[in-house]
Amino acid sequence: MAAGQQEAGGVGPLSGVRVVELASVIMAPYAAQQLGDLGADVIKVEPPAGDMTRHYPPTRSPGMGALTLNLNRNKRSVVVDLKAPGGREALLDLLATADVFLTNVRPQALARLGLGYEEVAAVNSGLVYLNAQGFRSDSALGGHAAYDDIVQAASGLVWLNEQVSGVPYFVPTVLADKICGLVIVQSALAALHHRDRTGQGQHVEVPMADTMVAFNLVEHLAAATLDPPEGPIGYRRALSSQRTASRTADGWMCILPYSDRNWRDFFAFVGRPELADEPRFASLPERARNVDELYAFVGELTSRHTTTEWQSFCDSASIPAAPVLSLDEAANSDYAVEGELLKTVEHPTEGSYHLIGQPVRYWATPAGLHRHCPALGEHTEEVFAEIGRTPAA
Repeated sequence: MAAGQQEAGGVGPLSGVRVVELASVIMAPYAAQQLGDLGADVIKVEPPAGDMTRHYPPTRSPGMGALTLNLNRNKRSVVVDLKAPGGREALLDLLATADVFLTNVRPQALARLGLGYEEVAAVNSGLVYLNAQGFRSDSALGGHAAYDDIVQAASGLVWLNEQVSGVPYFVPTVLADKICGLVIVQSALAALHHRDRTGQGQHVEVPMADTMVAFNLVEHLAAATLDPPEGPIGYRRALSSQRTASRTADGWMCILPYSDRNWRDFFAFVGRPELADEPRFASLPERARNVDELYAFVGELTSRHTTTEWQSFCDSASIPAAPVLSLDEAANSDYAVEGELLKTVEHPTEGSYHLIGQPVRYWATPAGLHRHCPALGEHTEEVFAEIGRTPAA
């Protein structure tokens, strides 16, 4: 942060770090929100119409959609028209004071705007210039547009779903956006650490497709890890069509015995102790080879006890287990409420809303809410006054 510059972030491990966000939709704004939660001064640069998530329904008032209230908390909003005279220069003046420039604008568009790495580094050599987009910029797909669904398809995730269900469906959450958002945070922190040790900024690129291919391969490379491969790609347990929640006498649960002892205790509880000694179930390698049959047995046996009985037994036997909760139940459970994973707060203009809590706990430098989501351009004059630009300029 430049000498004499006002600290406008919050109290947290990143207090004193300035992040300039030129981004829209979910991935990069989510990453910037995480940095803001950790105390960074996040300045969101928006076009005159604002980030499109501002207009996604439901909305209580124009430009303040429900999605944006959490995505853009702990940020200040400035409006800059990069296509208007002076717009690029205004952003460069702001970037000269920043520690991180975070954008999901495609590199080709940044080049047309005169905001490529070399041009920005010329005004701030210590800047972490972090751009994230669908595909590697130096690849044949570098100019392709991409959203979460596109990356799910391009990374093998949709194919994985098809192997289990027979239908190439999308995971019902923007998984790629959020995973890549967290990788952006990790990358920014690593580059900041390098800058703090050496004084050297750098260009960092987070391609979504590459990130998700690597993410999916962690367990699914499996037998194909070896060369020549010992079998097809894919983690057998995760791809079992029998890998579903188990029906109890009065509901559904996830019950996951793992060790030999877990399985011996499980089979004894359901009155089939002899199954623990069958060669196909007696050891981890054999259970892995016979996972479809094993999970089918589990599905048949769990209906013998209620959910409460299962939870009590599993807790006593140190077997991981949990009832199947709806998203609403999970967010409003006693556990979630005690951890303040969702709490009600008052926005200055939007009134009462539910704030998604920061799940990581820092005992010395707590993270949390220090700014509600700003209105479009709410801080334009304030931010540019800090760097010596008058409203007229």
